[in-house]
Amino acid sequence: METLQGLVTGINGVVWGPLMLVLLLGVGLYLQIGLKGMPIRNIGRAFGLLWQGRTPGEKDSGEISSFNALMTSLSATIGTGNIAGVATAIALGGPGAVFWMWMTALVGMATKYAEAVCAVRYRERDDQGNFVGGPMYYIKNGLGKRYAWLGVLFALFGTLASFGIGNTVQANSVADALSTSFSIPSWVTGLVIMVLAGAVILGGIQRISSVAGRLVPFMAVAYLLAGLVVLAINYAAIPEALWLIVRHAFTPISAAGGFAGAAVAAAIRFGVARGVFSNEAGLGSAPIAHAAAQTNSPVRQGMVAMLGTFIDTIVVCSITALAIVTSGQWLEGESGASLTSMAFRMALPGPGDYIVAVALAIFAFTTILGWSYYGERCFQYLFGSRAARFYRIAFVLAIPVGAMAHLDFIWLLADTFNALMAIPNLIALALLSPVVFKLTREHFASTVQPTSRR
Repeated sequence: METLQGLVTGINGVVWGPLMLVLLLGVGLYLQIGLKGMPIRNIGRAFGLLWQGRTPGEKDSGEISSFNALMTSLSATIGTGNIAGVATAIALGGPGAVFWMWMTALVGMATKYAEAVCAVRYRERDDQGNFVGGPMYYIKNGLGKRYAWLGVLFALFGTLASFGIGNTVQANSVADALSTSFSIPSWVTGLVIMVLAGAVILGGIQRISSVAGRLVPFMAVAYLLAGLVVLAINYAAIPEALWLIVRHAFTPISAAGGFAGAAVAAAIRFGVARGVFSNEAGLGSAPIAHAAAQTNSPVRQGMVAMLGTFIDTIVVCSITALAIVTSGQWLEGESGASLTSMAFRMALPGPGDYIVAVALAIFAFTTILGWSYYGERCFQYLFGSRAARFYRIAFVLAIPVGAMAHLDFIWLLADTFNALMAIPNLIALALLSPVVFKLTREHFASTVQPTSRR
């Protein structure tokens, strides 16, 4: 086990090195500039499209509504990263890591937009008549045979990552939280999640999107309300917390209490890594869900998709981060979900622990549902649609195993597979960026109303 962990640690250090930071932030910034800031300028319009997307048009093609496509995407992104991931970033990189999470989200909105545009533009039907898409398909159909190997790599890494970021990490975090708060054995948690998730996953994308469309809005609003109560109680500490976040994004922070201190490089690395883990912009996972959306407009779906990054990181992660920093508990040496629990407990003695535990359980459950679909589509790309049922069974059986595994090694694996997925996807987005820019220009040119003349 030590040899395996050492090997994965070595790979992790390489794939999360300077190259990954340049790819993630560089491609996102390039797309944001090429789009002339359109994703940031059109947040309000995107929310309007989301609301309209609850009911698809008569001529729209796809499997699920635009609204449910985003909810499926959010079900996979709003998970342990929003509770345990944010806390880990602060514990290892200091408050400055939060700033780099925000920056990752702002450029990541353009990345997520481009992913969904390409997913809808280059999607295809499988042998059962279902719409399928994502990085492997826009690599194959957009870049041609010369780059086909990149699509195969993405599908392979996506399949493996689904068992890490989308399965074992989630089950492990829930088991840890419920064991701490309610003294529930990890094996019991694993079995319960396996049964509940299996009942949904075996029903395919229609059942997954239906459950996500109902559960995701409820869980997100409930957690935000609880977080806002914590911030209202800690309101006097908010200005200082914001100052710490901005200041230590650019200057090192010294050791204090149980906190070991952190250099700026650590703030950037853990802020970007946990930001990507949370909102998945650049990973190429979300476009797999958006490819199934009932729409004939890649740009409209891209605008709906970019809201996933905004909601996940700018809204939900910020609530968690500010609750932790305003509480001062990040100086106590704790990490992960335990740190978030401590922050909520300080403001809400008694119910604080239970709020975090229940939120984490629901977040992780929906993440497992969303990622089961992502992994299945990747597996299907490699082995054909008939092999999908074998993937579903293996995915469901892995849940209790993850619940009882060692947390640190599971997080390490998840981080590593995140990066491996992102590399082929980001290369493809950079090469397909002219298509994204062209489709965007044409869409907005066609929607501009001519100026009336007297």
